[in-house]
Amino acid sequence: MLGFRRKVALSIATAGLLIATIGAAEAAGAFAVGACGAYGYGFDFHKMTDARAAAIRKCSGRNCKIVGDMRRSCAAMSVDAKNPCGSFGWAVNSHLGRAENMSMRRCVQFGGHECMVRAWACDEKG
Repeated sequence: MLGFRRKVALSIATAGLLIATIGAAEAAGAFAVGACGAYGYGFDFHKMTDARAAAIRKCSGRNCKIVGDMRRSCAAMSVDAKNPCGSFGWAVNSHLGRAENMSMRRCVQFGGHECMVRAWACDEKG
């Protein structure tokens, strides 16, 4: 009887692990940016189209567009602190720190002088 219970417990644990792995593989996120520091994001959706729609919905500024998809990764956006309607940069990377650094470098490349991270988001499954 004890052997049967162990087999059942092992089967349940294996099934749970399989379901968790499938959920993580399907996770989808998106990041949108717009004029004057506007941003929006959607993460942990099953479909990329749903993540993109959520990111656009949450982006409250003008000219919002999707700039990156997130699958087990992070996105960051930086703006010039003195002129948020001026230069900005964005990046998607598997590490949040790298995404933030890349976004600040891009902000400077496009003319920003005092760039700072305005927003970030990570796909929770990443």
